[in-house]
Amino acid sequence: MITVLNRRTLLPHALGRYRVDLVLLLVAAVWGGSYLSAKVLTEQASVSAVLALRFLVAALALLIVWVVRRERLPTRRALGLGLLLGVTQASILWLETQGVAFTSATNAGLIISLTIIVTPVLESVAARRWLPRPFFVAAVLAVVGVALLVSGNGFAEPNVGDLLIFAAALVRSLHVTMMGHLTRGRSDSTITLTLLQALVGAVVFTAFDVPGLVAAIASFDVAAWIGVLYLGLACSVFAFLAQMWAIRRTSAARASLLMGTEPIWAVLVGVSLGSETLGLVGAIGAILIIAGTFWGQRIEAGHRMISG
Repeated sequence: MITVLNRRTLLPHALGRYRVDLVLLLVAAVWGGSYLSAKVLTEQASVSAVLALRFLVAALALLIVWVVRRERLPTRRALGLGLLLGVTQASILWLETQGVAFTSATNAGLIISLTIIVTPVLESVAARRWLPRPFFVAAVLAVVGVALLVSGNGFAEPNVGDLLIFAAALVRSLHVTMMGHLTRGRSDSTITLTLLQALVGAVVFTAFDVPGLVAAIASFDVAAWIGVLYLGLACSVFAFLAQMWAIRRTSAARASLLMGTEPIWAVLVGVSLGSETLGLVGAIGAILIIAGTFWGQRIEAGHRMISG
């Protein structure tokens, strides 16, 4: 009788946990596919035009959600914070999209995963609490992986696209760290802050290249518009809302580990759909990046639990 009751109690809990895991994996998969979509679109229009369309679609969708949920108008502090985070977010996406225009979607997805390593370092500096030595061994392993990845089938200097993606990883780490410190313990609406970020991006990139935006709208075919909607709705709206829903129902360490599968999806999408290739050296580099980031994330999560 006790066994039957335990099974009836544990089964819904297990199913709920797996549902959360599946949602987080779906978010990682969606983000992993964004690099190939961005690369295809930037072959047809300017980077600024592509980003303007992405932010315009995201802002419109988030505005609808904001109205439906009857969110309150932002305070002066929330407005300033949203604008600040909007600038850093726009910078990240510009670096990512500009970078993927010059490198492969596979490289972009793998190099951006260094954020998982850099972010804890920045957080430890801000909190004046150093991470254990094995974490830095994992970080070096990931960096070596990047060096091998960009070398392809032979050792060579990274191209401008690889460097831009690496810069995007650094700015994203700063963005995440800053967001955590500035929003922790505050009652500011997450949806409102995200809407403000989308509006900043929409205004900045639209103003930066109005002729390019008009040309893109006039020339894009159905496939291109599907790509725009994918970037705006799936990668910028759905992924955020799903991530927020899931993280509230699981541990931060488990969420980070599952979200860390993004580079794996980027490789799968780039190789299977984008006809990209990885030589032996590049494949070894990809394995080292994934191993280093996963190992480093687990060390950081364990250290955070011990430190309380």
